[in-house]
Amino acid sequence: MTTKQQIVECVPNISEGRDRKKIDRIAGVVTKVPGVKLLDVDPNGDYNRCVITYAGEPEACVEATFRLTAAAAEEIDMTTHKGEHPRSGAVDVAPFVPVSNITMAECAELSRRYGKRVGDELGIPVFLYEAAASRPERKNLAFVRKGEYEALPEKMTLSEWKPDFGPHKFIPRFGCVITGARFFLVAYNVNVRTHNVAAVHEMALHIRQMGWPLTHADGTEVMTDLGKKVFHPGPLQNCKAMGVYLEQEKFCQVSINLTNYLISGPHIAFEQSLYEAKQRGLEVFGSEVVGLIPLEALLLAAEYYVWRDKLPRPASALNAVRITEEKLALSSFNSFDPQKKIIEYAIAS
Repeated sequence: MTTKQQIVECVPNISEGRDRKKIDRIAGVVTKVPGVKLLDVDPNGDYNRCVITYAGEPEACVEATFRLTAAAAEEIDMTTHKGEHPRSGAVDVAPFVPVSNITMAECAELSRRYGKRVGDELGIPVFLYEAAASRPERKNLAFVRKGEYEALPEKMTLSEWKPDFGPHKFIPRFGCVITGARFFLVAYNVNVRTHNVAAVHEMALHIRQMGWPLTHADGTEVMTDLGKKVFHPGPLQNCKAMGVYLEQEKFCQVSINLTNYLISGPHIAFEQSLYEAKQRGLEVFGSEVVGLIPLEALLLAAEYYVWRDKLPRPASALNAVRITEEKLALSSFNSFDPQKKIIEYAIAS
């Protein structure tokens, strides 16, 4: 009897998106680990962040992620880091994602082994989130990252912010690592032709699951008795979003994380963005996938557009992908290459 190969995807996000030499040195260590394939390196200068994607055997992915973290510790100095995307460390997040023949619980254990090595051998604080979280409130990445890097000096003096691994102290040059196991996250940006980032952020609030703060007639925010804001829930479940201005490109994006594309896929986020933009007199001109995306997410989008627009049923998966690529205008900003951007195709190539 043959044992089916276990495949894990790792998607570390590093806090460097402008210096290509540094990025290549950090990502390059992954290629030296047997049993792992580097699939994508996707930097963004305005976010000053790079999404690195690789997949392979479970233990090999732990080794590759540890080596990448060690390389980032040498290359990145967080004391001088500025960027549009929230971040808490040189390696901001390092999720382990089950791809085939491996469970979420097994991936959570992989993240713990990685985190322990980082804490013990590199002396860096590590927090666990999502399926590996050690306490309920830490499941949510936004909670763990609240206040970002700048809040770490104070947080590291508080007992409730004792890290899961590594020293309970502030490491100025690196910050901290957040790691865990999660479902396949689709990082997806919708392009809006405007400089008005406030209007685009308002769009984002009216798209995301968390929604937007309620206000009184005088414009002040509604607060609970405990002093917390009251939110009107947004329309898209499993969706996080914010508005960002891209200084280099001179337009805005709704930066979206879809944490379960089976519930809210990119086509749903795109159509909701179109609606919200129209309400504000703004123009959406396409979108982009950051990192890689599962084939299924694109096929589900194609099914929707075939139904809505009464299109002929595609004869192949690749034809379905082309429908989605056209409808979402995925190449309007950066070119969308299915062989490089779809994880199943990238692993097989």
